[in-house]
Amino acid sequence: MEKRWSKKLPVPTPRAGFALVKTAASLVSAGTERMVVEFAEKNLVGKARSRPDLVRQVMDKARREGLVPTVQAAFNRLDQPMALGYSSAGTITALEKDMQGFKVGQRVACGGRRFRRPRGI
Repeated sequence: MEKRWSKKLPVPTPRAGFALVKTAASLVSAGTERMVVEFAEKNLVGKARSRPDLVRQVMDKARREGLVPTVQAAFNRLDQPMALGYSSAGTITALEKDMQGFKVGQRVACGGRRFRRPRGI
């Protein structure tokens, strides 16, 4: 059974060096996103077969930190939801105090899966 859900979240406050952007448009790359969805649908053995580089990282962590903490960390990571899409454009609605060169109301383009750093348009 597929695991899909949506949830209302509180509006975040920007962290140091970041801006909050109200998204006007977002891009989903069919090839990249399909790869992410297919990976998520695999069982643990399938994931290991498709990403031997991550298996090596897990093995290195187990040697450094021990088996139990490594297994806990790996399962926590695998259990985290992953948002699709990594490119967007919108308007800055809030800035962290150290963000220089940007202002609230400015239109920006954002890129990157984990952190979307604004780039002025």
